[in-house]
Amino acid sequence: MKYMVAELMFNAEKAWYENGKICILLSDNKEIRFPVSLNEKLSNAPVEKLANIELICNGTGLHWPDLDEDLSLTGIMEGRFSKN
Repeated sequence: MKYMVAELMFNAEKAWYENGKICILLSDNKEIRFPVSLNEKLSNAPVEKLANIELICNGTGLHWPDLDEDLSLTGIMEGRFSKN
């Protein structure tokens, strides 16, 4: 099985919505953020649905159950913020 270096080095410890951005705290204590406007489903969602974020796959992915949206941490770090 192939892994990216990033997948082997860290995962997400926490994810939250704040001021138009998705914020992610990584296991190495770095934080990454991206604007919800980069993802079609997230950009049109109400705040309460944006704030309902689950960590999945041992912290390598984010899931919004109310929006049926999933993003991988690797994809986010590579600049892929949607499935399109």
